[in-house]
Amino acid sequence: MELPLYLSFKEFENTYYDNLEKWFEEYKNTSETDYLKALSDLYSPYLYYNFANDRLQADASIQIKDCFFPYYDKIGISFCTTCENGKPARNSKKINHQFEWKTVTMMEYAQHILDKINRYLSKNNNKEDKNVLDFINDFEIITSREGAGYCVNYNQHQATIPFLKAYLPVHGQTVNIAVYRDFLFSVVQIAEYIDQKLKEVQAFESMIYSKLKSDARFKVQMSHQFLTMCN
Repeated sequence: MELPLYLSFKEFENTYYDNLEKWFEEYKNTSETDYLKALSDLYSPYLYYNFANDRLQADASIQIKDCFFPYYDKIGISFCTTCENGKPARNSKKINHQFEWKTVTMMEYAQHILDKINRYLSKNNNKEDKNVLDFINDFEIITSREGAGYCVNYNQHQATIPFLKAYLPVHGQTVNIAVYRDFLFSVVQIAEYIDQKLKEVQAFESMIYSKLKSDARFKVQMSHQFLTMCN
């Protein structure tokens, strides 16, 4: 069963038991604990543990390659703004992209994916009468590249699908900033709700708070060890 990701706490809370019932219908030999663990895995990527406040906070971001052309020998280089299938224009020098890692918000990432899909729909005149959500995991569209810009890793993209399904408009050119802001506020409430339920079934090790705190401690320890080795 593909659990839906909700962008507002109210919607998540109101549909909790309906989705739990569907979970039991699909998975006969299971429990609410298994359902809660799945929810924990679904929402954890959008949170982090804050040491200073000893609490969870929203962190809806993703690392992506920001590809660009080197700044040397630009004469004759095709930037592929009018390429077909990623092929450079004739009589142009072939030069490989360089890249640097960049952290962007999930809102920025969603807009980038939306732009890719809308370019495709525009070029193909949407003859199949499909909408944005029909193409959010199309390999050719998602990995397409026109000159410089973000280079989407298709495997990494798979983890963003639940968010994109919930957030991208069915039709339209831009994402909704207000909805995204509500998600940043709601995701912490959703995590606290899940953790409270996990406490009730005594599955403390599966709590989002516990897992992210442990992960944060591990990263700090590894960082200290690295600095010690360097010194």
